[in-house]
Amino acid sequence: MDWPISQFPSELWHFISRNFALSSIVATLTLLVVIPYLVIRKYVLISLNIFTDTEPPLSRVQVSHPRLPGDDVDFWSEDGVRLRGVFMHPVDGVPRKGLILFAPEFKSDRYSCARYCLPLIQNGYDVFSFDFRGHGDSARQRGYVPRQWASDREIADVRGALAFLRNWLEENHRPLEIGFFGISRGAAAGILTSARDSMVKCFVTDGAFSSDAALEHLMKRWAYIFAKVKFVYENHPPEFWMFLRWAMIHRAERRFGCSFPSVRKAIPDMLPRPMLFIHGERDSYIPVEQSRLLYALAPQPRYLWIVPDARHNQCVAVRPAEYARRTVEFFDRFLAGQCGPDNMYQLGSFAEMAAGERATARRAARDVVGAGDWAHAAAESDDQSPARAARANAPDTR
Repeated sequence: MDWPISQFPSELWHFISRNFALSSIVATLTLLVVIPYLVIRKYVLISLNIFTDTEPPLSRVQVSHPRLPGDDVDFWSEDGVRLRGVFMHPVDGVPRKGLILFAPEFKSDRYSCARYCLPLIQNGYDVFSFDFRGHGDSARQRGYVPRQWASDREIADVRGALAFLRNWLEENHRPLEIGFFGISRGAAAGILTSARDSMVKCFVTDGAFSSDAALEHLMKRWAYIFAKVKFVYENHPPEFWMFLRWAMIHRAERRFGCSFPSVRKAIPDMLPRPMLFIHGERDSYIPVEQSRLLYALAPQPRYLWIVPDARHNQCVAVRPAEYARRTVEFFDRFLAGQCGPDNMYQLGSFAEMAAGERATARRAARDVVGAGDWAHAAAESDDQSPARAARANAPDTR
């Protein structure tokens, strides 16, 4: 029987009251499914701006370095994109110690290696640096926009570089072993690519991060800004953020047509080899916890150097002499096999040095703030304990 539309609310109410149990189940399922979906959808849409609309601090082009002379070469990525690389060699008469592959940061070119590698070249290391696709003189891939997150395309670039260097080493009758030096996104791509490549004998990373963990950190930061209900935001369980991270990456991969592998998942399965993690203490974009996480997951031997007062990718500018010493002595010890008595990577030396530096800083700080305020300041600071510094900077000996 037909009835006017105006009677629909009353008829609906009668139906609900006659079928209260069924109606309660439907309403509960709706709340459990629809509301979480809307919340997650909002978070994902907001977080996509991290990929598309926001230029983070690490996207600044690095120009504060000289252009070193070198031999330019063209080679091919694993998927056929033409890339430009450069060999930089020590001057004649300097004994050769080994070959280092340098992977630049996002929006930097192959010549940016001068900021980091000049001391290595001066100490006898050949350095090969290259432009990732869409950077410098390397070709652009149609339909692909490089971003600050290491994708399968950057992995293909590093694989092409490794294949090219393997042929070069064979042609020059040199051992099939290299050191890897990666900055930020370049470090992530290098770890993902060469984690199981035995030709890569040791790693140095500066500002390294795992895209999924870094994105979760940024999503929490953005959620704090955009969330309407503070109580809800502050009480999301860890599982919520894990699922949101997965949904975010899955959505980004479908939208951009590439994958963003997890360094965090890859690094525990890599071949055991020495790794040195460097990170700026005041990095406001990729927090220092990112390198601490990777350091904790990495196999032995592993080292961590947190540079006070340094921001993202600025450790070399803040502590240039110490940066040169630590990187040169690391490759001397683990690539060239030349470990003199003063090398800081002798067993126990790295931890002892870190503890000594922190103890000196503690005494200096005490002189500045005065004995009366020292106890309170030391209790609140994470940077005043030599024992903690030694544990953070030393290889795990368990």
